[in-house]
Amino acid sequence: MALRPRTSRQPAPDELPARPVRRWRAGFWLRFVLLRMALVLVGSVGVYAVIDPPYSWTMHAAARQQPLAPRGWTDLGDIAPVMARSVVAAEDANFCRHWGFDMDEIRKVVASGSSRGASTLTQQTAKNAFLWQDRSWLRKSTEAVLTPLIEAMWSKRRILEVYLNLAEFGPGIFGIRAAAREHFGTTPDRLTPVQAARLAAVLPAPARRSPHAASARSRAILDGAATIARDGRADCFDG
Repeated sequence: MALRPRTSRQPAPDELPARPVRRWRAGFWLRFVLLRMALVLVGSVGVYAVIDPPYSWTMHAAARQQPLAPRGWTDLGDIAPVMARSVVAAEDANFCRHWGFDMDEIRKVVASGSSRGASTLTQQTAKNAFLWQDRSWLRKSTEAVLTPLIEAMWSKRRILEVYLNLAEFGPGIFGIRAAAREHFGTTPDRLTPVQAARLAAVLPAPARRSPHAASARSRAILDGAATIARDGRADCFDG
């Protein structure tokens, strides 16, 4: 009796493995989500290049603790130039010379083993305008994406203008207009060099520092503002 040759059984269509299809679908949706996130970030930065940010997550969090001082937007041209120079001298002396990240300062921090940050004004503006204040990896990674976008789409003057209008200068005091009024009873265009230096001195810790007394930091900022005006490090926003 002749033996029939063995034949392998062909799997039915509903028995075929689904893994490649599932992986393809997962990859598709991942790319879809990432693309949409990128478009949202680019669109948000583009909008704030021409429209003044009305509010921030930091203000929202602060408003749960105490009433916010009345605030309004002030164009950079209506802010005393010495105030802009003081903020740059205090927070980011190389503001005009970098593209959002100060690599020289980062290398110094790494070499010294210090825990202090090397955050630029552009990074701080990204955080203040779009993000929140904690130190989570999500916030820092999103900030790292937003920073070069801001540098590419905004002028240095615009970056500084947004920063000065969103920065916190004391509990519940946001923006340079509120800061000038609440602390010195004046307007941003009338701030003196001493007042500007004292306001800039509170920025790293606005909840703990007061601009009503001179400090070693405010005196250093006063000198630094004059220095960057002389050596050209204020040329990208001054005037």
